[in-house]
Amino acid sequence: MQLPEAATQPRRADSTLVTMVYRACRCKRVLELGEVATIAELPESKGIARCYMTRVMRLTLLAPDIVEAIRDRRQGPEATLANSMEPFPLTWKAQPVGPWL
Repeated sequence: MQLPEAATQPRRADSTLVTMVYRACRCKRVLELGEVATIAELPESKGIARCYMTRVMRLTLLAPDIVEAIRDRRQGPEATLANSMEPFPLTWKAQPVGPWL
């Protein structure tokens, strides 16, 4: 089956990326609420590996508009969990919106 030339395919959100962003925000909240004393205690309290926690927590550094787009499943097809593990600028203004929205 082929789509007409003018038709666009609906975007498919990377559900793994959505889940990871949710977990990152939840872990950040746990820290902010003082449910654990240090970030080192976080993986142990959640029963997950420290290296996994490191990958998850870096997603909290994404700009709010990017996080919102991921949460709302509006991110572009290039916005995948694998791509989000690549280095990205820490300042929100310097983060490229293109791949994410």
